[in-house]
Amino acid sequence: MPTPPRSRQRRKDARPAELLDAALDTFREKGFAGTRMEDIATRAGVSKGTIYLYFPSKEAVFEALVRTNLLPVIERIQAAMAVEKGSAAAQLRLLVGAFARATADARLIALPRLVLAEAGNFPDMARFYRQEVVGRGLALVAGILDQGVAAGEFRALDSQITARLFLAPMVLSALWRATFAAVEDAPLPAEAVLGQHIDLFLRAIAAEPTP
Repeated sequence: MPTPPRSRQRRKDARPAELLDAALDTFREKGFAGTRMEDIATRAGVSKGTIYLYFPSKEAVFEALVRTNLLPVIERIQAAMAVEKGSAAAQLRLLVGAFARATADARLIALPRLVLAEAGNFPDMARFYRQEVVGRGLALVAGILDQGVAAGEFRALDSQITARLFLAPMVLSALWRATFAAVEDAPLPAEAVLGQHIDLFLRAIAAEPTP
């Protein structure tokens, strides 16, 4: 019996998401350089020609993965920060909590791992990720730091440098869990590690008490 036109349309609409799911799993298994477009198509159960109807290249697949999996997370965090009326320190604590929840999905950590592993061979991929993901995160943190300095919460500091110092341990913590959690005897909970990080960080940048 022929497939009803409406069912075919639903299938066509769902196919990009199915292809991206297959691509993420294939990238995790083979790496970016080791993955071919036909590998993604095979895992998704479609022909090689079908994937090119939606994505012109492997790089386009990676960019679509970032846009559909990571950028919505960043946008949700930005929206939460926009309505947070507390102190700059409270906003940074909220940001740490949101980051811990977002990086609980080990599949998503595959994307920054790909960039770190293969940026030298694929500079356009690294440039895209730096602009769309890292750049947004740095701008968000730097804005909160500037707010804290202006309010007298934080000591005078270079917000661009300090934002990197804030984010670097968080990113390393996520990559550490994704890499070593399966082989460690007692993996540390992300909340404990990041909670210690934010406590130490806020003490380090707190404004000096007025004499």
